[in-house]
Amino acid sequence: MNASVLSVSQLNFFIKSMFESEPRLQRVPVSGEISNFVCHYQSGHLYFSLKDEKSTVKVVMFRSHAARIRFQPKNGMKVVVTGRVSVFERDGQYQIYADSMFPDGAGALALAFEQLKDKLSREGLFDENNKKPIPRFPRTIGVVTAKTGAAVRDILHILCRRWPMAEVLLAPVLVQGDLAAPMIAAAISRLNDLHACDVIIVGRGGGSMEDLWSFNEEILVRAVASSEIPVISAVGHETDFTLCDFAADLRAPTPSAAAELAVPDQSEISASLLLLAQRLKRAQTVYLAACEASLSRSDSAAAKRRLLYEIDTKAQICDGLFERLQLAERNRNTSRQKTFGQLVASLEALSPLRVLSRGYIVCQKNEIAITSASQLQKNDEVRLLLRDGSADCKIVKEPIYEKTDI
Repeated sequence: MNASVLSVSQLNFFIKSMFESEPRLQRVPVSGEISNFVCHYQSGHLYFSLKDEKSTVKVVMFRSHAARIRFQPKNGMKVVVTGRVSVFERDGQYQIYADSMFPDGAGALALAFEQLKDKLSREGLFDENNKKPIPRFPRTIGVVTAKTGAAVRDILHILCRRWPMAEVLLAPVLVQGDLAAPMIAAAISRLNDLHACDVIIVGRGGGSMEDLWSFNEEILVRAVASSEIPVISAVGHETDFTLCDFAADLRAPTPSAAAELAVPDQSEISASLLLLAQRLKRAQTVYLAACEASLSRSDSAAAKRRLLYEIDTKAQICDGLFERLQLAERNRNTSRQKTFGQLVASLEALSPLRVLSRGYIVCQKNEIAITSASQLQKNDEVRLLLRDGSADCKIVKEPIYEKTDI
């Protein structure tokens, strides 16, 4: 056989080497329309063709790169693919091994936003009928945001000013980056599992669409929509919208506004109570004046006795209610004192001082308690702690170690 004759494998290997030795083919941006799109469900690799009016080229995008795409590629979509050009030796076919892809003429994040919004909307996650009311007087408020920054400071300041009697439970999370969305979703789920609060505020300060993208991730949007505890979304500034806003029970334009929507204003409540007290006092005055006028017009002694009897009856009822209130308060205090006494007794039973008072000694070496003879050696310096003091000692003989079941 002629030695210059090449096998098919040798030819394909040679052509592949030529492709890979050409620097201009190591990173090439190519635009075209997607066709024959296939996402391999097991490997996560993408296989498709790019075509224009005249030609077609095969494209492969492996899972590690495909996972970073923010939109869902579809047949007919115009995209720009960047990658290296090489040859698939088995088939003798050249193709693009893509490492990035974005829509041609539209932002990838904007397209991903609309695609996921449409998908979740069809599933009913944004349905207004599923929105839960925000409790008017929450006792505990969960705040899911970064532990530092303007957002958490503004929320805490406003909650303290408007409704200081509420307890605030902070769940610190990342609010940006690949780990942020699953961390926020886990915090919301944890608060629900523990029934830890009456309302949840989730959000962060402003930023670009890329900065806020964690609040568009599907895992977080589903966690917000499935929360049994009402959720107030407070992401970015007034003009920023995320999918978290649509899934939440209430959308606040800013973190500060979320805090105002979560609790009432104590000054307004105080003013309302004062107004009610004044109205009650006026009504009482008018009622008593009417009763006095009625008595003055009545010449019947029986009518007077009947009215006085009704007053005495109401007074007796009030006395009974007051006694019940006092009894309930005494029972409550007694129960709390009993519980406190039990806790104190439990702590005293566990106190190491009680053990020392019975003649036992704690042996320490280098401030660490010794629990076994095997921890000691001859000439070790130790400290013995007794009930009423301590003594520094030295081991003069090699310790005898006998293993026991103690």
